[in-house]
Amino acid sequence: MAPSEASPALPYPGDFAGVPPLDYAPKPDGRPDPGEIVWGWVPYEEDHTKGKDRPVLLVGRDGEWLLGLMLTSKDHDRDEEQERRAGRLWCDIGTGDWDPDRRPSEVRVNRVIRLAETGIRREGAVLPRDRFEIVAGAVRAAYGSA
Repeated sequence: MAPSEASPALPYPGDFAGVPPLDYAPKPDGRPDPGEIVWGWVPYEEDHTKGKDRPVLLVGRDGEWLLGLMLTSKDHDRDEEQERRAGRLWCDIGTGDWDPDRRPSEVRVNRVIRLAETGIRREGAVLPRDRFEIVAGAVRAAYGSA
Protein backbone atom coordinates (compact mmCIF):
# COMPACT_ATOMS: atom_id res chain seq x y z
CA MET A 1 0.00 0.00 0.00
CA ALA A 2 1.36 3.43 -0.91
CA PRO A 3 2.25 5.73 2.01
CA SER A 4 -0.50 8.22 1.13
CA GLU A 5 -3.34 5.69 1.05
CA ALA A 6 -5.73 5.50 3.95
CA SER A 7 -5.04 2.33 5.90
CA PRO A 8 -6.40 2.52 9.45
CA ALA A 9 -8.51 -0.37 10.72
CA LEU A 10 -11.22 2.04 11.94
CA PRO A 11 -12.44 5.33 10.45
CA TYR A 12 -10.30 8.10 11.93
CA PRO A 13 -12.36 10.23 14.35
CA GLY A 14 -9.89 13.11 14.28
CA ASP A 15 -7.01 14.12 16.51
CA PHE A 16 -7.48 14.17 20.28
CA ALA A 17 -8.20 17.69 21.57
CA GLY A 18 -6.53 19.09 24.68
CA VAL A 19 -4.15 17.55 27.18
CA PRO A 20 -4.25 13.78 26.83
CA PRO A 21 -4.00 11.39 29.74
CA LEU A 22 -0.23 11.00 30.18
CA ASP A 23 0.28 7.50 31.51
CA TYR A 24 3.59 5.67 31.66
CA ALA A 25 2.68 1.98 31.66
CA PRO A 26 4.93 -0.09 29.37
CA LYS A 27 4.56 -3.85 29.80
CA PRO A 28 6.64 -6.56 28.08
CA ASP A 29 3.51 -8.33 26.85
CA GLY A 30 3.73 -7.77 23.09
CA ARG A 31 0.82 -5.31 23.13
CA PRO A 32 1.27 -1.54 22.64
CA ASP A 33 1.25 0.45 25.87
CA PRO A 34 1.79 4.09 26.88
CA GLY A 35 5.51 4.76 27.27
CA GLU A 36 6.40 2.67 24.23
CA ILE A 37 7.42 3.84 20.79
CA VAL A 38 5.62 1.89 18.11
CA TRP A 39 5.07 2.13 14.36
CA GLY A 40 1.61 2.90 13.05
CA TRP A 41 -0.35 4.75 10.41
CA VAL A 42 -0.43 8.50 11.12
CA PRO A 43 -2.95 10.61 9.21
CA TYR A 44 -1.79 13.86 7.67
CA GLU A 45 -2.92 16.87 9.67
CA GLU A 46 -4.46 18.59 6.66
CA ASP A 47 -6.24 15.47 5.30
CA HIS A 48 -7.04 12.62 7.68
CA THR A 49 -7.87 10.30 4.77
CA LYS A 50 -4.19 10.19 3.85
CA GLY A 51 -1.11 9.50 5.94
CA LYS A 52 1.95 7.33 6.34
CA ASP A 53 3.52 4.71 8.56
CA ARG A 54 5.79 6.32 11.15
CA PRO A 55 7.07 5.98 14.72
CA VAL A 56 4.79 7.21 17.50
CA LEU A 57 5.28 7.60 21.25
CA LEU A 58 2.20 6.24 22.98
CA VAL A 59 1.09 8.48 25.87
CA GLY A 60 -2.34 7.21 26.90
CA ARG A 61 -5.72 5.88 25.84
CA ASP A 62 -9.07 7.37 24.83
CA GLY A 63 -11.63 4.58 24.92
CA GLU A 64 -10.73 2.09 22.19
CA TRP A 65 -8.01 4.37 20.80
CA LEU A 66 -4.34 4.63 21.76
CA LEU A 67 -3.07 8.22 21.95
CA GLY A 68 0.32 9.08 20.55
CA LEU A 69 2.78 11.76 19.53
CA MET A 70 4.58 11.39 16.22
CA LEU A 71 8.36 11.17 16.07
CA THR A 72 10.83 12.56 13.58
CA SER A 73 14.57 12.35 13.18
CA LYS A 74 14.58 15.80 11.59
CA ASP A 75 16.23 18.37 13.86
CA HIS A 76 13.70 21.15 14.43
CA ASP A 77 16.01 23.09 16.73
CA ARG A 78 17.44 24.81 13.65
CA ASP A 79 14.02 25.99 12.43
CA GLU A 80 12.29 26.30 15.82
CA GLU A 81 10.85 29.77 15.16
CA GLN A 82 9.47 28.74 11.78
CA GLU A 83 7.94 25.59 13.34
CA ARG A 84 6.35 27.66 16.13
CA ARG A 85 4.87 30.09 13.61
CA ALA A 86 3.40 27.08 11.79
CA GLY A 87 1.93 25.84 15.08
CA ARG A 88 4.25 22.87 15.57
CA LEU A 89 6.02 22.32 18.90
CA TRP A 90 8.74 19.69 19.34
CA CYS A 91 10.60 18.08 22.23
CA ASP A 92 13.96 16.27 21.97
CA ILE A 93 13.96 12.67 23.24
CA GLY A 94 17.45 11.59 22.17
CA THR A 95 18.31 8.23 20.64
CA GLY A 96 16.95 4.76 21.20
CA ASP A 97 16.23 1.32 19.81
CA TRP A 98 13.22 2.62 17.85
CA ASP A 99 15.67 3.90 15.21
CA PRO A 100 18.16 1.32 13.88
CA ASP A 101 20.51 4.18 12.87
CA ARG A 102 20.34 5.62 16.43
CA ARG A 103 19.54 9.11 15.13
CA PRO A 104 18.38 11.70 17.69
CA SER A 105 14.59 12.02 17.64
CA GLU A 106 12.00 14.62 18.51
CA VAL A 107 8.29 14.26 19.27
CA ARG A 108 5.61 16.73 18.31
CA VAL A 109 3.95 17.69 21.58
CA ASN A 110 0.94 19.66 20.35
CA ARG A 111 -0.71 17.13 18.06
CA VAL A 112 -2.17 14.05 19.74
CA ILE A 113 -3.01 11.30 17.29
CA ARG A 114 -5.48 8.48 17.81
CA LEU A 115 -4.30 5.02 16.75
CA ALA A 116 -6.23 1.78 16.58
CA GLU A 117 -4.41 -0.95 18.48
CA THR A 118 -4.99 -3.28 15.53
CA GLY A 119 -3.18 -0.80 13.30
CA ILE A 120 0.11 -0.90 15.20
CA ARG A 121 2.76 -2.35 12.88
CA ARG A 122 5.54 -3.15 15.32
CA GLU A 123 6.98 -2.18 18.66
CA GLY A 124 10.15 -0.13 18.60
CA ALA A 125 11.25 0.40 22.18
CA VAL A 126 10.30 1.61 25.62
CA LEU A 127 11.13 5.27 26.21
CA PRO A 128 12.91 5.65 29.57
CA ARG A 129 10.59 7.10 32.22
CA ASP A 130 12.71 10.23 32.78
CA ARG A 131 12.44 11.11 29.09
CA PHE A 132 8.70 10.34 29.10
CA GLU A 133 8.28 12.80 32.00
CA ILE A 134 10.12 15.50 29.99
CA VAL A 135 7.73 14.90 27.08
CA ALA A 136 4.72 14.95 29.44
CA GLY A 137 5.86 18.32 30.80
CA ALA A 138 6.26 19.68 27.27
CA VAL A 139 2.77 18.46 26.33
CA ARG A 140 1.26 20.17 29.38
CA ALA A 141 3.16 23.37 28.59
CA ALA A 142 1.99 23.25 24.96
CA TYR A 143 -1.62 23.17 26.15
CA GLY A 144 -1.09 25.75 28.90
CA SER A 145 -1.54 23.41 31.83
CA ALA A 146 2.06 23.09 33.03
